[in-house]
Amino acid sequence: MDPKRKAILMMLLCATMWSTGGIFIKLIPWSPFVIAGWRSFISAGIVFLFLKLWKISFRFDRRAALNGVLMCGTFLCFVGANKLTTAANAIVLQFTAPMFLMVYSTILFHEKFRRADLIAVFCTMGGIALFFFDQLRPGYLLGNCVAILAGAAMAGMYLTIGKAGDDSAMGGMLLGHIFTAAVGIPFTFFTPVEISTTSILCILGLGIIQLGIPYILLVISSRNCPPLACSLLGAVEPLLNPVWVFLFSGERPGLFALFGGVIVIASVTLWCIWQNKHPTAQTNTP
Repeated sequence: MDPKRKAILMMLLCATMWSTGGIFIKLIPWSPFVIAGWRSFISAGIVFLFLKLWKISFRFDRRAALNGVLMCGTFLCFVGANKLTTAANAIVLQFTAPMFLMVYSTILFHEKFRRADLIAVFCTMGGIALFFFDQLRPGYLLGNCVAILAGAAMAGMYLTIGKAGDDSAMGGMLLGHIFTAAVGIPFTFFTPVEISTTSILCILGLGIIQLGIPYILLVISSRNCPPLACSLLGAVEPLLNPVWVFLFSGERPGLFALFGGVIVIASVTLWCIWQNKHPTAQTNTP
């Protein structure tokens, strides 16, 4: 098979596996901190084994530590948002990360917005606003805000990865799992943790299928999969995530959230395509 085609198929599989996060999290009756901690503990083992077997070097330095902190924040906020609001809201609002990345680049590196950038930001913010017209109870409102924080943290994570060398980026990815495990696992001893076959299978599914293996596929596929293709194929995650949750738990996103999700995904996707066609407008961030 052509290497590029193989890489695209691997990235598609990666995004599909990522999309199972919502249903696994919904089926585990644990604290979000406990879920995030054990998920990352299992995933850290998978990633470390992969790095050793493939003889990929990694380094722990200041930039790797910063990347690890931001990744930890992303993981904790994403799991928390899935517990507080619908899976559709959690994943789509996190998908706003490219917009935050553009804002960070403007503030930190003084890069200028172009008209298409402003349109994308305006449309994305409009889509986000629709989420707050739906299911206006305190838990959902808090969950939506936490999901937006996950997108902001993810954007920072991408920014630090782009400025780091390959060794630091790999070290940061491993540290992100280690930090999350260190924060989350102690909550096992202070919050109710119901041990059942379903819970154990789901946490293994999160650590191996939803987080561990997809990161390995991402590393391998990124060598031959064009950046735009990776970005667009990543949109499969927010599309499939609420589908699995609906099929297996019956949770439905609200009407306003559904329209908002379409606007957010379309805005980010079209903006990525526009950036690819206008390289002079691209930022020096990933």
